[in-house]
Amino acid sequence: MTLVAEKPATKSAGTKPSAKRDINAFTGLAHIALIAWALVTAGPLIWVVLASFKNNTEIFLGKPFALPSSFSLQTYFDAWTEAHIGRYFLNSVIVVLVSTAGTMLFGSMAAYVLARYKFPGNRFIYYLFVSGLAFPTFMALAPLFYILKNMGLLGSYTGLVLVYIAYSLPFTVFFLAAFFKSLPYEIEEAATVDGASHTRKFFQIMMPMARSGLVSITIFNIVGQWNQYLLPVVVMTGPGAESKYLLTQGIANISTSAGYHAQWSTLFAALTLSILPMIVVYAIFQRQIQAGLTAGAVK
Repeated sequence: MTLVAEKPATKSAGTKPSAKRDINAFTGLAHIALIAWALVTAGPLIWVVLASFKNNTEIFLGKPFALPSSFSLQTYFDAWTEAHIGRYFLNSVIVVLVSTAGTMLFGSMAAYVLARYKFPGNRFIYYLFVSGLAFPTFMALAPLFYILKNMGLLGSYTGLVLVYIAYSLPFTVFFLAAFFKSLPYEIEEAATVDGASHTRKFFQIMMPMARSGLVSITIFNIVGQWNQYLLPVVVMTGPGAESKYLLTQGIANISTSAGYHAQWSTLFAALTLSILPMIVVYAIFQRQIQAGLTAGAVK
């Protein structure tokens, strides 16, 4: 009589289907959560765009997400001309471009020096910049108002640009300092051996190498300054300041008048015009933003 040893049962055959089911269930829940988040985020935007083509009766008595009776651009024309959104739009473009350029120039130079050079007080200056991230903006509004008033910059684009630069520098220095640290030192050392000056090394070598990080932080600064409301309200005050309003102030002005004149479609058209540029900018530079956020993670 021959005895045959019985093979022990393995768990691998039974665990693989269970693991796959767990992964599939988790993936399904993740997809449901993403779809719900997309609806919550895109729902108000879709409603604003549809409401910009409707009249007051359709907005308040019709179905919220129903298509408008006609897709006329008259409301956008009224918002651009009669509500002066075109002027506010141009003001915002000028201020944001100048302030972003200044922020990136001064912020990248400060971040480069703090990241690549060792000198007494280096860490103190760096943490001084970083501490600006923890300082609430609204706490500085009253002192900021009197400082600009004493300097004669209240109600001027110069004062607003300087405030925007100071407001954006902490995050810019914090982000770019970590990015500059991740760049290789060999190329910089080779440039030093070849006799390159500090200025030439920064503008011709380091900045091209840090292009992805610079693009990312530039987009963040543009979006943050474009959507800023509290700072323009405090700075752009005084006689004749209404003609210098930025887009956020102009939309707030339309919102106030809409409560009396019922220009709701004009308000929603103005909101759409303020949202579209940021969506276009993010859609164009999406890959650069993602590359800049991940480039400094792995050296």
